[in-house]
Amino acid sequence: MQEEHVEIKVGIQHVNREIVLETSSTADDIEKALAKALASDGLLTLSDDRGRKVVVPAASIGYLDLGEENARRVGFSGI
Repeated sequence: MQEEHVEIKVGIQHVNREIVLETSSTADDIEKALAKALASDGLLTLSDDRGRKVVVPAASIGYLDLGEENARRVGFSGI
């Protein structure tokens, strides 16, 4: 069984540390959510695989780095 995952890095203006999370959302879905948040001057809400939710004002986002979609194996390898 494999699940697709995307690593997201969000750079916030005037903040030295970026937010990093891994999600099962697609890169296209994340791009659309960012575009919608920017157009409405609203909030970008992202959820990771552990249930953590990150909410960022769209106007304060410096950059969004979307890693490649990759498959992560779930289960045990040969024992």
